[in-house]
Amino acid sequence: MAEVIEKNTDLNEPIIEFKNVSKVYTLYKDSKQQFIALFVKLKKFKRHKALDGVTFKINRGESVAIIGRNGAGKSTILKMITGVAFPSEGDVTVRGRVAALLELTAGFVPDMTGRENISFKCYVLGLSDAEIKEIEQKVIDFADLGEYIDQPVRTYSSGMKMRLGFAININMNPDILVIDEALSVGDAAFKKKCKDKIREMISMNITVLYVSHGKDIREICDRCIYLQKGQVIFDGSMDETMEKYPEFAK
Repeated sequence: MAEVIEKNTDLNEPIIEFKNVSKVYTLYKDSKQQFIALFVKLKKFKRHKALDGVTFKINRGESVAIIGRNGAGKSTILKMITGVAFPSEGDVTVRGRVAALLELTAGFVPDMTGRENISFKCYVLGLSDAEIKEIEQKVIDFADLGEYIDQPVRTYSSGMKMRLGFAININMNPDILVIDEALSVGDAAFKKKCKDKIREMISMNITVLYVSHGKDIREICDRCIYLQKGQVIFDGSMDETMEKYPEFAK
């Protein structure tokens, strides 16, 4: 039932494994009821099964799209892979460092400069001093914020913060890159730059998981896992998925 994150493993093993994973959330009527539940065992409450017996394996270097309508369980799977949530039943195994392009602007310290925030966020993500020194200039070049890199982040627009967040996560040398609708960052030129970088990472045998409702999943991913009401309905090639479920080909 526990989630296991391993770093030094057999390269022939799947980099991500879900074995009969279920996740149940308790739904509270309001914040007051949620607070009371910390101290008293409530007799009446609702439960929501976000995942129901999900099983799949993802190998190193695969580019996999995870699709499904809102509430299908996509975000819950990503949260388990990134260690934010844990299964109620079953086992989740992740072998390697994960970079998650989810909340790109989360964790920035407003009064610190962009350059200082690079070091800070990298420390939080578990990078060593040597690793931070190695990637700092790459992050600065990729974000392309000019002189703003040495200005406080509170002076940044939301788009500038997202560019910096994207640049940090995509340059931290991950084993697994998780993307959740993050390619809406910046202008057309920056979006192309991001997609080119992701393709480069795939060519370097980095595993990419991409959750999106957009047609750009076909540009990046070869395999697709289709979820419906917390269950895997189909797992196959992107071409097979789009033929079988044409509503996602729009």
